[in-house]
Amino acid sequence: MPDAEASRWISTFLDARAAELGAARNTQLAYGRDLMDFADWLARKGASFATAARDMVEDYLVHCDAQGLSKATRARRLSSIRQLYRFAFEEGWRTDNPALRLSGPGKAQSLPKTLTEAEVTRLMDAAKVRGRNPEDRLRDTALFELLYATGLRVTELVSLPVAAVRGDPRMILVKGKGDKERMVPLSTPARTALAAWLAHRDAAEDEGRKAGRPPSRHLFPGDGREGHLTRQYFHSLVKDVSVLAGIPPSHVTPHVLRHAFATHLLAHGADLRVIQTLLGHADVATTEIYTHVLDDHLKELVLTRHPLARKG
Repeated sequence: MPDAEASRWISTFLDARAAELGAARNTQLAYGRDLMDFADWLARKGASFATAARDMVEDYLVHCDAQGLSKATRARRLSSIRQLYRFAFEEGWRTDNPALRLSGPGKAQSLPKTLTEAEVTRLMDAAKVRGRNPEDRLRDTALFELLYATGLRVTELVSLPVAAVRGDPRMILVKGKGDKERMVPLSTPARTALAAWLAHRDAAEDEGRKAGRPPSRHLFPGDGREGHLTRQYFHSLVKDVSVLAGIPPSHVTPHVLRHAFATHLLAHGADLRVIQTLLGHADVATTEIYTHVLDDHLKELVLTRHPLARKG
């Protein structure tokens, strides 16, 4: 296990990174896990963050490759190490930077998976009937309608405060990565589903108050530590609904629904900059990948549906 000094390096670095960049909690956790793994590897070699040389960083990257880690994971681990040593050099913890100018594996660019509009409709229909009781069905319908209407990240969805949707708003305020806020519009089906869920949720809250239970500030209360539905529960729910909808569960995740939101908007003529704003992307280059998804879809249509298309 990493020693106390390694833990101090990691915690101090992550605290500074959060303060300066407003890094998202899940990103911080990923960087922390990466650096703990590197510290553990160094400890087994009799080294530490303070003593590791460039060749040891390179050997660790070879070790990660031998473990079969993906290019994306290896690239993130190197990024974590680079940023840690840059911080250590600036703080005077080291007089050199052993990760300087190290080349990483690169991140393989893969097009995001998405769903057809017909598949999304099947998911919505399945969400309406999957639950064991009216409460589950109303909640599940609201979750799926809201996700597809807004393209929220799963953390943004499950942690949404109930105050954000009071008064049947046409748009809601969402706090995203790095606590950056954005406005996203609600579709009519989403507003209808939310109104039905709110009526049931508020009635249940009133009963809870009578029994001495404190009210929840979350739109989707849960038993998790944060007091709202957990990411893990929602991932599991999406898999269950996809099975009921007759779609392979390996094809559907909350993020795939986010991709479907963006791809379908683009297919219907939405401006790329608008989609960038709705998704909360800092750089439009991140959003541009959806144009490639659409290009592939159009190519497939031409090759399979055009009257002059030739098989084979």
